[in-house]
Amino acid sequence: MKQRFVLDTTAITDTGLRLREGYENICESAQEVLDLIAIARLKFDISCYIPYPTVYGELVSFLRRYNCSEDVFVKLDTWLVKKTPNRYEVKIPAAIFYEYVLTMRQKINRGRKLAEEYIWESSAVTSSIISGNENEKKEAVEREIGSLIGKFRDKYKTTMRQGILDSSPDLDVLLLAKELEAGVVSSDAGIRKWSERMGLRFVEASKFPRMLKEYLALVDKFGGSE
Repeated sequence: MKQRFVLDTTAITDTGLRLREGYENICESAQEVLDLIAIARLKFDISCYIPYPTVYGELVSFLRRYNCSEDVFVKLDTWLVKKTPNRYEVKIPAAIFYEYVLTMRQKINRGRKLAEEYIWESSAVTSSIISGNENEKKEAVEREIGSLIGKFRDKYKTTMRQGILDSSPDLDVLLLAKELEAGVVSSDAGIRKWSERMGLRFVEASKFPRMLKEYLALVDKFGGSE
């Protein structure tokens, strides 16, 4: 059966991928991964898709931010199949939607409790700063409360975003994979979790290049494709 993969932005830009493969920067990793995808397409007829325009636009913007060469964008347009998921025809079981609603409710409750904890802590910090002149007290309050706000933002982001789909590109990856009966390539925890729930094949972004290299190594060894 012909293999298809739907790529998330992290399939090209993941930090773990660069560390695992020894790439120096994002532009080099993009160049190398796209080269592997090209060879896999020619030798195995493996097709790699990218949701358009959501994930495609996100990836292009990301690569331009790092001043990647035009060669990278030519390869991106040549070897990745741009496709908009058919959002009106793809069917998702009601149980998935039900579970997602429950997950979001739990996340909201955790976020509320976290906010309440930091409100009480900030109140205690403010009350403890009672000595010194007005300017000193103001500076102390701003310093301590500023530190608490920073900690709250980090914990709130982890609590609310980890393991959920929090953007339209994330959802488009799953919808397109479902539509094409394709595997998903990503390093996003939310995409991974809901890929498993939807019964989709999932490949870690950091392992995708090595998987393609293994295919190619076997071709070189046995002198042909399956």
